[in-house]
Parts: sequence; structure tokens; C-alpha cells
Amino acid sequence: MFAQKLQVDVLIGGEKMPAPLEWLDSFCMRNFTGSAEFDDTLPTGEGKLEAGLNVERGRLATALGEWLTKRGKGNGKAVIVEITTAS
Repeated sequence: MFAQKLQVDVLIGGEKMPAPLEWLDSFCMRNFTGSAEFDDTLPTGEGKLEAGLNVERGRLATALGEWLTKRGKGNGKAVIVEITTAS
């Protein structure tokens, strides 16, 4: 089910860091996002996420960045999310 192992980094004000596990946990819970397409995601650590094959990385990055920005995680700045294949 979780065929993709992904690295999730956030950029806030030019600073890049792994996405905190707490943020990933909150986003991946459907009752917070209302997006069934992200049901096949499982946070496994700081900046680490596993996902099913139907989860499209670009869409996930955009949705996560928008969601984090709306919740003020960037302290007034936009949160940009980069998702790459984990090594």
C-alpha cells in the first residue's frame, strides 16, 4: 500500500528544514484536511512520509504548503513544500 518513501522539506523565509512530524501527522489525518486522496499517506518521522501509488507528489506538496500557510506555520510567511523520493 505505501509504495513511495518520500522526503518532505519545508522552506520558510529561505530556511529549509525537514517537515516536523507533528505537522505531517495533522495534515495526513482526513478529519483535518477533508481530502480522501491523502488517506494513503503515513508519516514515519521528521520529514519522512510513505504514500500509496495514487498519491501524486506535486499535488501533495501544493496542498500541504497551502494548509500549513493557512494555519500560520510560517509565522506570516508562505510555507513552500518540496517532496522528493527518499533515499
